[in-house]
Amino acid sequence: MLPRSGDVLHVTRAASVQFFRPIMFRMIRVLDWPTYDGWIWLDGYELNAAGDAVNRRSIFVQQEGLRRIHAAPTPRQHTVRTARRPVARTAVRVG
Repeated sequence: MLPRSGDVLHVTRAASVQFFRPIMFRMIRVLDWPTYDGWIWLDGYELNAAGDAVNRRSIFVQQEGLRRIHAAPTPRQHTVRTARRPVARTAVRVG
């Protein structure tokens, strides 16, 4: 599972030994920094128990050890506008 922007993740020791105390993490983006196979850098916010962002962090974790708690909403489809009708222009008397 590759996390997306807006996902809320539960990060535990399964993701990295540095998370002896598990955290909740809201994703901003996956960083494109060089890593080992199966590891990724994530940029986002550590959340408190109420779900409020308390600390911005970049974390280095194993992709397989992440657990998605809340998925980001699906992006809306862009609406395609039809061609605009020309505006009828009329003479205006000034003065």
